Amino acid sequence: MFYFIIDILGTIAFAISGVLVAMEKKLDLFGVFIIAFVTAVGGGTLRDILIGNTPVAWMREYTYVLIIFITVVLAILFVNQLKYLRRTLLLFDTIGIGLFTMVGIEKGLTAGVSPVMCIALGTITACFGGVIRDILCNEIPVIFRKEVYATACILGGLSYFILVLLPIYTTYAYIGAICIIILTRLLAVKFKISLPNIYRKENW
Repeated sequence: MFYFIIDILGTIAFAISGVLVAMEKKLDLFGVFIIAFVTAVGGGTLRDILIGNTPVAWMREYTYVLIIFITVVLAILFVNQLKYLRRTLLLFDTIGIGLFTMVGIEKGLTAGVSPVMCIALGTITACFGGVIRDILCNEIPVIFRKEVYATACILGGLSYFILVLLPIYTTYAYIGAICIIILTRLLAVKFKISLPNIYRKENW
């Protein structure tokens, strides 16, 4: 039940981030719903296909589609209350990657794959919904820019497997890893910490 709640919260967070991007791009109602939907389920869909968990979760559990629909409606109705659009988008996107990274890791553990592959699945779950969202909205995906994004997911995944070695409840390790991901991302943005931008200067 705990993992299901985390999954639902992540779905809500990413659906809201999808709504904010879509509305910023001035898409119509159908476009807003589609962007919110692919943002919320895109990473999880790819993860489930990779581990052979088909039909994928949202096709088996209509709860996800219903929650996304309700989230879209509420986000549209209260968009004026979601002040400082960019900051709000950053917040919900960051919460989403924190929650979904751990959902992906849990799915990997259930499938019996190695910790390294679990972290990869967690990163895919967290990042690829946003990749699809940004591509559809004609933006360079955040994961491919200098910003600390996937790196935060990987760091959180590593911290989880370290924390479970300690004499604490697994649930605490799970929550701790989520917090590490969220804090890493927010601190990186606040202090403008980024990965080096590798490019070759042309000589003319």
